Formats: sequence, C-alpha cells, structure tokens
Amino acid sequence: MSVNEIASLPTRRLGRTGATVTELGLGTAPLGENWDIIEEQEAGGLLNAAWDGGVRYFDTSPWYGKGQAEHRVGRALYRKPRESFVISSKVGRLLRRPLKAGPFVRGDWLGGLEFDALFDYSYDGVMRSFEDSLQRLGINRIDVLLIHDLDSWHFKTEAKVGPYMNQLYTGGWRALEELRDQGVIKGIGAGFNTMGTIPRYLDLFDIDFFLIAMRYTLLEQDVLDSEFALCAERGVGIVIGGPYNSGILATGATPSAMYNYSPAKPEIMVRVARIEALCKRHNTPLAAAALQFPLGHPIVAAVIPGAISRAQIAQNLAAFNHPIPADLWSELKHEGLLRADAPVPTR
Repeated sequence: MSVNEIASLPTRRLGRTGATVTELGLGTAPLGENWDIIEEQEAGGLLNAAWDGGVRYFDTSPWYGKGQAEHRVGRALYRKPRESFVISSKVGRLLRRPLKAGPFVRGDWLGGLEFDALFDYSYDGVMRSFEDSLQRLGINRIDVLLIHDLDSWHFKTEAKVGPYMNQLYTGGWRALEELRDQGVIKGIGAGFNTMGTIPRYLDLFDIDFFLIAMRYTLLEQDVLDSEFALCAERGVGIVIGGPYNSGILATGATPSAMYNYSPAKPEIMVRVARIEALCKRHNTPLAAAALQFPLGHPIVAAVIPGAISRAQIAQNLAAFNHPIPADLWSELKHEGLLRADAPVPTR
C-alpha cells in the first residue's frame, strides 16, 4: 500500500494534554505475550497493519513483556515521521537483570523478556523509567506518560497501595510535572482497572487524562454515576482500554468466553447473548457496537483494543468503521441492556 493509499481515522484531543490521538488506537500489552506467543514477523506485521489502517496512537509500557512491547513498537515506528503519531508509555516499574541464579521464572507473562520488574514511583524511579523507555523504543520522545497500576486491582489492599501512593505524591509526581512543565511530554495520565480510583487521583494530582481498562464498556457503565462527571468538570480526558472486557464482547457468548480475565459467569453470558441478538437484528457485529460505544461520551478520546495478529487488526478496523443505526442504541436502552443516561455515538 502506498503512502497516498493509507487510511485515515478521525482524531480527538486527549483531555488537557497537547496531544491529538486517533479515536482508534492500539494497546500493546499482547505484544508482551501475556496470553499468546507472537513471533517477531507477526508482531511487526500487525503493527504495520494498524498503521496502514490509519491508527496513529500507540499505547505501551515497560511492564508489557518486561520491555518487549516497547522494543516492538519502537522497531515499527522509529522510521515513521515523528509528528504523525502519538506514543504513550508508563512509569511505576523498573526493569533489572535477575539477581538470582538459575532458571528464569516468568510469572505474569507467558513470553516476553527475562527481566525482573520492581515497583518504583519515586522521583528517581520515574526519571529512570522514562529514559529507559526512550532507549527501548529507540525514539527520543514520548508524547504522554501514565502512572501505571497504582490501584487496588494490583496491590489488593490499602496497606500496600498507600505507601506507593505516598512515594508518588512526595517524589514521582514532581518528576512528571517537571517533564510536563519543560515541554518534554505533553501530558500526564494514570492507567488502572479499579472503580473508585479516579476521585483519589483528582484530589491529589493535577492530572490530564486517565486510561481505564474494562470499566466503561457495553457491559459496565458505573463510572457514569460520578467519576466521569468529575473528569468532565476538570476537562480530564479518558482513554478506554479493554473495550471487549478482555474478550467476550468480541467473541460473543461462546463456551470459552473470557470476561475481565476470567471465564465468563452464566449471568454475563446471558446478558451478552441478549446484546448480541439485538446487534444481529440491526445487522451490526457485536464487536462493532462494543468498540464504538465508549466514543459516544464526549470526554473519551480513544479506544485502544489490543491484538495478537494481523487478522485481529483487520477485525478491529472493520468493527470501528462499521455503520451502526441509532435504533440499536435505543433498543439496547429500552431492553435495559444499556444505561438510559449513557451517551451514544452519533457518527
């Protein structure tokens, strides 16, 4: 495909940052091989397929495959015109060589690189994480940085969250503000999975946007009760990760469907089956409704599904571009499958 034939996607300003992102981005956790091994050729191929489809926003992290995702993203993008794409990466973990001899224990990642990861939200930790990410990417600028996984989803108890939040408040945040104030980055975000975390960040930090995973989807809209309203009041933007709730909103209610990283329970299977039936009646793939729904909210700048293959990139692009009749959203609300106050896409 020639440069002139490359597709374009609509863009939005990302909250209070100076960055403009394509409404469809690419989440790169799968490139770290959390559930599937992805060969180098396929990894490069899917990144190029996303680019050719118009994707210009790529979200990554040192945590994804212990540096592997950043390496792969960098190899795919470093020869592209730098002003033509946006990269977000994250801080909060540092990578180091294993200190113990013997076979490497991968832990959370099926594949990836053989490094240990340590939580560090201090001033020096944030600065080192940022510089290390630049080296792994092979690109000398990251557009926006996110505080990564500082919530109860990962630390489980307040006794563990509190000390790291204090470390961020007394040190790491100063590093992020310096980078933003100096124009090194265009904005500061926070990425997490847990409901109830947004108010805490808004109370403590002058934050520009949030990346929330699996908490504003066709199956979950509780953030509308208060959290999104708080963001809207401050002009804080939202990026939606996990728009398929880790699988079921892409596959449908199949026997092996996953919901938020676990096998879907019967009540979720029933709800998804009902949503899927309505989508079918309106000639709309379930994945298209799931991918486009979050963009109906005015503070949402982008959705960033991941992918493990070029085929999944093609499926995501097709879902994003599929026309959806307004009657589908109306019927979903009428049947109690979507909150009545949920904004819906109009394009």
